[in-house]
Amino acid sequence: MCPLGGIRGSLSIDPHLPCYEHLPQVGPPPPAYLFPMHRLRGRLSERVSGQRRSALEDPMQEHPPGADRRLLRPRSLLSAAVVTVLAGATVALAVRPANAALGFEVESLNGRGNNVVHPTWGMAGTNYLRFAPANYADGRSQMVDGPNARMVSNRIFQDLGQNIFSEHRATQWLWTWGQYVDHHIGLREENGDRADIPFYNADPLERFTNTLGVIPFNRSKAAPGTGVTNVRQHVNTERSYLDGDGVYGPTNSRLEWLREGPVDNDLRNNGPKLMLPGGYLPTRDARGDVNSAPDAAVDGRLAATPNRARIAGDVRANENIALTATHTLYAREHNRIVSKLPNTLTDEEKFQIARRVVIAEEQYVTYHEFLPAMGVNLPAYTGYKPNVDGGMGHEFATSAYRMHSMIHGEFEVDADADRYTPDQIAALQKAGVVVTPEGDEVSLGVSLNIAFFNPDLLNLIGLGPMLQAIGGEPQYKNDEQFDNHLRSVLFQVPISGNPECLDDPSKPACFKGVLDLAALDIQRDRDHGMPRYNDMRRAFGLPPKTSFTAITGESSEAFPPGSGVDDPTSLDFTHLFDINGKEIPLGSEDAAMMTRGVRKTPLAARLKAVYGSPDNMDAFVGIVAERHLPGSELGELQNAIVTKQFLALRDADRFFYGNDPALEMIKQQYGIDFRQNLGDTIAANTDIPRADMNDNVFLVKDEQIPAGTTCSVTYHVDSTWDHAQQVSVKITNLSPTPINGWTLTWWFPTGQTITQLWNGAPPSQSGAMVTVRNASWNAVIPGNGGVLNQVGFNGTWDNATNADPPNILLNGRRCART
Repeated sequence: MCPLGGIRGSLSIDPHLPCYEHLPQVGPPPPAYLFPMHRLRGRLSERVSGQRRSALEDPMQEHPPGADRRLLRPRSLLSAAVVTVLAGATVALAVRPANAALGFEVESLNGRGNNVVHPTWGMAGTNYLRFAPANYADGRSQMVDGPNARMVSNRIFQDLGQNIFSEHRATQWLWTWGQYVDHHIGLREENGDRADIPFYNADPLERFTNTLGVIPFNRSKAAPGTGVTNVRQHVNTERSYLDGDGVYGPTNSRLEWLREGPVDNDLRNNGPKLMLPGGYLPTRDARGDVNSAPDAAVDGRLAATPNRARIAGDVRANENIALTATHTLYAREHNRIVSKLPNTLTDEEKFQIARRVVIAEEQYVTYHEFLPAMGVNLPAYTGYKPNVDGGMGHEFATSAYRMHSMIHGEFEVDADADRYTPDQIAALQKAGVVVTPEGDEVSLGVSLNIAFFNPDLLNLIGLGPMLQAIGGEPQYKNDEQFDNHLRSVLFQVPISGNPECLDDPSKPACFKGVLDLAALDIQRDRDHGMPRYNDMRRAFGLPPKTSFTAITGESSEAFPPGSGVDDPTSLDFTHLFDINGKEIPLGSEDAAMMTRGVRKTPLAARLKAVYGSPDNMDAFVGIVAERHLPGSELGELQNAIVTKQFLALRDADRFFYGNDPALEMIKQQYGIDFRQNLGDTIAANTDIPRADMNDNVFLVKDEQIPAGTTCSVTYHVDSTWDHAQQVSVKITNLSPTPINGWTLTWWFPTGQTITQLWNGAPPSQSGAMVTVRNASWNAVIPGNGGVLNQVGFNGTWDNATNADPPNILLNGRRCART
């Protein structure tokens, strides 16, 4: 048997898995998840129709092979035995007419019946959809060959510890919310064959030690009846609807455990609120009997004390404290809504009303803030489309939504110094938090390494300060550069006694094993039969790229004299630029907010040396290497895939907030409106004042961005009516030089259009992109604070979502937003 802390894991011992006793310090390898923003997904352990559920890598989700998981008692999501009748409506399986007391239909927990004509579309337990031909060596199941994934990672994904931030001031809420959404809609079955990635210590670009000799990797389990005589497919164990899964779970048994009241297989005698001891998610032992508690994925530090895992609707809630905090926030929000409902309602009616509102709130944040901040611009919503299959796309889940490079290596929590007692400060320091007193405030530096699988740390920091911190600083850029906490030592616990390990995990005395998320992402592409990069472009209606410079936007794909793909100095940075395009010195502090770096060798040259031709490139690698579209965090192919998926999630959902009259009824009867942004929800459920956060917490406050903008723009929706709106725009010239001729550019996030403009030349609009130019009489804006405040327009919106443009350019340069 493996000793506790061995690489196999700690919850159960599988005699068929290898025991790596020579690596006792490494701890269990990471699970198979991460946010394709990627996803920090975890190993799943519920059983679906007798099959073990596991994680389809979310943008943050990868599990190492052999990672242990505690299994729930066998139960089927599809078995009639788990159907529970609630106030006359069947919740788990069938579609029912509107409940007489509630006045609306109760949405199923597993997605069945969302589409009445095709009741299994988007349901848990159905296969991922393929939009491109599968790419297997034998045409059925065998993984294609390709360059060694770790060696690709060393040459393409290694960031050398240089932080590069979002070029559109996106905060860490972008990747955190992306992971939270991902865990609602996708989770693969694992436990397929071993396909470990060989590790070469002699690689001249290798900076880490791996005494195991391989990076552990298990293939995803093939869907029943596939991969032998036909193409291998994979089961999505989650339903692919944004329906509050992270709060309420996929089964009646999990939901019953989460709700206040007894656990006796009868939801009718449960209370309306969720169980939140002290305002935080319950631990596995909260009800006493841990053997009957729902499953929770554990790893890293939590593997030694699995009963400290928090239980939420999704098993992966403990993967990092940002994710745990988000689960906690919406559980609190459910209870807050319940508290606002009158006692004339039954407990079940209160529960279902609160659930309906929370689902809509999460959808609203996704489409009103999250997607616009990412630069994903959708056409106007025109209503529910029963002919659209809302199922999860393989190309989305496996390749495009793996935006792991966005994940920041640290959280910085700022709070009043008197918030924490001396004992709490000591406990934070013992946990590895860097505590820095700053007058009447205190700063807490939380390394990503100690944030993994460490839910007790959230209680120490506090929910409010943690949620505020996520929105307080920019995330890393969505590109090909991964933080080493993800690229090499994912979920591992460093050797004790060396505090510098959290700052520089490549130090030889820190870790003895390697778990590389970038390499896992590449290998998962091959495991799931993803087409090569250009074939995937063709499948999504895009022309193939004929050169690597056409992909990266660089001017050359040649190495400079004396350098090459195996040169250890080939990745060195030579120039850095901040968000305003100003060059800044190498070694600048993060406060300089560098958003672009130039390296000694072009990315295009390294890609060419590794792959030879764009036709040979792994789709995931090509996706993250693409130059971003204007105004977006995404490249062309990634944007096409992400847009297609979120359109399907919106248009195929019969319960989407734009198609749900129950929400207006709830607003009219109880004064509860789902249309609140994420900052509003944080302020309503914590002690953080709304004024202490940005209006849009997905964007960094302009006052926190380095000086250098020469303008500010106020974009204000003055009024809305049926499918129409009126907007005013004010431009302030912050430079000392007058502006003589101005052009404003923005991207409408949710399909809006301009129908009538005043005080400007006739506008042009191409898709989401809008261009507004000066009229002949207002071309000049004086310097030193000169204002032009008479520009405005009437336009359209879809009566569902009217998101503001997150970024506006004046004469091609970024303006501050006021």
